[in-house]
Amino acid sequence: MGPLDLGVVAAYLAATVWLGIRSTRRPAERTEDYLVAGRTLSLPAFVVALVATWYGGVLGVGEYTYLHGLSNWLVLGVPYYVGALLFAVLFAKKARLSAEYTVPDLLFETYGRGAGTVGTLTVLVLSLPAAYLLMLGVLLRRMTGWDQRLAIAACALFCLAYIAARGFRSVVQTKGLQFAFMYGGFALLLPVAVWSAGGWSSLERGLPAEHFTWDGGQGAGYVVAWYFIALQTLVEPTFYQRCFAAKGPKTARNGILVSILFFALFDGLTTITGMYARALLPGLPSGVDAFPALGELLLPAALLGVFYAGMIATIMSTVDSFLFVGGVTLGRDLVWRLCGGKADQLFWTRVGLVVVTAVSAGIAMASESVVALWYGFYSVGTATLLPPLVGTFYPSLRPAPRFAAWGMAISGGLTLAWVLGRQAAGRPWLGIEPIYAGLAVAAITHLAGVLAARRNVVN
Repeated sequence: MGPLDLGVVAAYLAATVWLGIRSTRRPAERTEDYLVAGRTLSLPAFVVALVATWYGGVLGVGEYTYLHGLSNWLVLGVPYYVGALLFAVLFAKKARLSAEYTVPDLLFETYGRGAGTVGTLTVLVLSLPAAYLLMLGVLLRRMTGWDQRLAIAACALFCLAYIAARGFRSVVQTKGLQFAFMYGGFALLLPVAVWSAGGWSSLERGLPAEHFTWDGGQGAGYVVAWYFIALQTLVEPTFYQRCFAAKGPKTARNGILVSILFFALFDGLTTITGMYARALLPGLPSGVDAFPALGELLLPAALLGVFYAGMIATIMSTVDSFLFVGGVTLGRDLVWRLCGGKADQLFWTRVGLVVVTAVSAGIAMASESVVALWYGFYSVGTATLLPPLVGTFYPSLRPAPRFAAWGMAISGGLTLAWVLGRQAAGRPWLGIEPIYAGLAVAAITHLAGVLAARRNVVN
């Protein structure tokens, strides 16, 4: 990258810092303001904040599309539209009406200390943005030639610097700029790729036939597994946080419905761009490099900087949101509660931010595949949290508290073991994907808990 490109990226980063730390109408030292921006998110702000946060995995999308083509839309797109639609219909209004601050709040209030603690630890794992820091590190490495571990550390510290002071308000204030860059970057590159390589027929000639199949050569079991993994949307901490921060229940529900349209648009841009990357650059050592390599091949000075800023904005919008949720989860939901609610929530949230940033950066430095990180984290989180969260909103499906805690621990532990076994062996145990085993055990333990709760009511 030349001086013009680096200048564009530097200007974007400077604007992000300014937006993140600038003064606001309300002080950020009140708990409600720091954690949920005073519950003031309008519909446009809700949509921008949710869409920008949800698409941080842009290099992972590039990795999957480069390797498997159009099936990206059916694996990393459509399942999440379904999950978001279910969240909007089943949970969004109820989450806002609960007036809680976090997912662990819901679990502590409904089931007590045991389930709340297990849920807090699970949310903490889900909130570690290791996959996204890995992607930022890849981009910074390509820009500067730095060692990737140094690049990851620098990215983590930068994100921490502008969100610690003002909390969720800092996160929200940066989202408009990030939203504009994430769409603008791909809207810039895709037409250039089409002009350079030709239309759809050129892709058909230049790509493997499996890139145009529904499963991308992965097999039905793998594809269907992602539809269950996408149920992770129903336990996604950032979805709940935005609902808790919305002006009202209708804003929460309608904001998610509108966001689904933007999800589909962005998936279209990234999927087709990734296929052009494979057609024009078939010999890349890693699919994670697909988008940046294509930009470097096709875009002139300054425009390459715009595209890089767009990728950075897309990923950073997720890193800062997840770091904040992780900091709140560790500092407030765990430490503050262990202290009996007597500690300073905001102080321990900031301490949590520092710890979560360090842990996430360490995991990112030890990882190579973005998709593999998603697969593992989301499988465990969905199996652990989904049944008890359903029970928090629908009392007739609520298990007895002791069953909720043990069910979460058993299903989460089993799923984690299954994920690690799959990674070690290169194939799932017994030919069964981890998410299936985890959800099956979660359903059984949850049903036992519901029946126990009903017996207690009768008695």
